[in-house]
Amino acid sequence: MNSNTLDRVEFRKLFEAHAQHIRNFIYYKCGNVEQAEDIMQETFLRLWREREKIDLEKVKSFLFTVANNLFLDSTRRQKVALKYQQEPVNDRDHESPEHVLEQKEFRARLEGVINALPETQREVFLLNRIEKLTYREIAERLGISVKAVEKRMGKALKRLRTVSARI
Repeated sequence: MNSNTLDRVEFRKLFEAHAQHIRNFIYYKCGNVEQAEDIMQETFLRLWREREKIDLEKVKSFLFTVANNLFLDSTRRQKVALKYQQEPVNDRDHESPEHVLEQKEFRARLEGVINALPETQREVFLLNRIEKLTYREIAERLGISVKAVEKRMGKALKRLRTVSARI
């Protein structure tokens, strides 16, 4: 084993550092927690299998590229649908039934509006607004220019404003 090869300890550190980001990256693309988890795990399995061939300096790029390619493969076989994770039930213990119903209705409308965005706009919007990434970080993650991120975000916000005005 050469000095540039991952050992178990380094692999665990990489997993701990990047697994959640990979999972979120895929979740924002597909809206399915289980699918995001599966793709994240398969991504790290491929990292482990290819560990002797990978330049450790480019491992983050490798992870996101593999995850994105796995996602693209899976979308060829299924329709993309965005779903939000349910909030823990214990947070709702002190809320009125009317408030809970209003919250569910609002969440459903919001999900519908965000789901109606084209994938490229939805992805940029969620990475910025949910994961709090800067446009530069989004551009690096997606392999596009900052200008492209700005354009996608502008279109997403314009569409969201138009649709939300009708709700």
